[in-house]
Amino acid sequence: MSLLLAHRWLRSQRGQATTEYALVLLGAAAVALLLVAWATRTGAMGSLLDAVLASIKRKV
Repeated sequence: MSLLLAHRWLRSQRGQATTEYALVLLGAAAVALLLVAWATRTGAMGSLLDAVLASIKRKV
């Protein structure tokens, strides 16, 4: 493989890595949104915050 072909191959791979990174970020954002929607709907977020504050109060 010539140096020019190797350089072109590496350059094309950079775009693919960027795309994969963006897709992973979109997937993580979707999971986070689903988790927040579930926690808000079920009241789990309020229970979690109450538990954290109670734990802090016990330690202080």
